[in-house]
Amino acid sequence: MQLHDLQPAAGSKKNRKRVGRGPAAGQGKTAGRGTKGQNSRSGGGVRPYFEGGQLPLVRRLPHLRGFTNIWRVEFQPVNLARLQDFAADSEVSPATLASAGIIKKATDRVAILAEGDIDRPLSVKAHRVSQAAQKKIVAAGGTVEIIAV
Repeated sequence: MQLHDLQPAAGSKKNRKRVGRGPAAGQGKTAGRGTKGQNSRSGGGVRPYFEGGQLPLVRRLPHLRGFTNIWRVEFQPVNLARLQDFAADSEVSPATLASAGIIKKATDRVAILAEGDIDRPLSVKAHRVSQAAQKKIVAAGGTVEIIAV
């Protein structure tokens, strides 16, 4: 077999339809476009989204308002009342919160908030801690460490 012997498989290549080339071709005169009308004309047809004069779908839908901040950082809020489950002098971190079922994933960023009271010393490690929560934790004899985001 030589390079000049190569040819595509039978039936894999099809000649394009040459329309408007006379009656013998089978696609002469109107060239398969029907008779008259907008779509039979050169350059005819409607623009995209045109719905025959009906108010188009894109105009019937409400406008999107505002914007989505692509740099937004999500935090999982955890109140001090939820930390009562932990024993005294234990460490509270995203990993321990996840294993206790308080947050879903250990990789989530955690924000400790001040709702509720705490009566035992805990070593709290979180990505954010409110000032009021920090005062309550320190007052109970615990420590607070901020994890870099």
